[in-house]
Amino acid sequence: MLKKQEELIKQLSDKQIVQNLYFTQVLLFIISLVLGIFLFQPFNEFLELWLVRDYSFVYYGIGTALLVIFVDFIIMKIVPNHMIDDGGINKKLFKKRSIPHIFFLTALISFSEEILFRGVLQTYFGIWIASIIFAILHFRYLSKWLLFIMVVSISFLLGLVYEITNTLYTTILAHFIIDFVFACQIRMQYLREVKEENE
Repeated sequence: MLKKQEELIKQLSDKQIVQNLYFTQVLLFIISLVLGIFLFQPFNEFLELWLVRDYSFVYYGIGTALLVIFVDFIIMKIVPNHMIDDGGINKKLFKKRSIPHIFFLTALISFSEEILFRGVLQTYFGIWIASIIFAILHFRYLSKWLLFIMVVSISFLLGLVYEITNTLYTTILAHFIIDFVFACQIRMQYLREVKEENE
């Protein structure tokens, strides 16, 4: 399965992979709105997800992101690369993006995914269902047990933080920081590789 995915990724052009990302994120947002209309009665309950009760979400969001980044960094240092290889999709997606484009993409991803997984699915079906669906939709991790455990754990942690703070802003902020840091890391690594090749 992973081999087939790697081949598909190699066949996609740089433009196509970015277009696919935009398409999937817009689709997730539309699904969230449709589910929100049907599940939240009245619809004002859906809009209440966006209430800012206080600004503690900033501390929780940043703290959660730093914890995930720290643990992920340790895992990357102690396990072999083949155990955390996602098939190259993240590298292909972010290595040639500018930092402003990375900022926009990771903001879009965190916004659309958190509305669906925390705001809608977790609210109505619970934290475990939302975390497992989150991991399954990141299908490239299914054939790698460590990556699958990591993504379920991160989703579960985001779910816990959502329940503690009762606002989507916390998980959107945490998700954004996590994705932005790792995407920038991919970009910087690519630039180092290009520089070394040209020396």
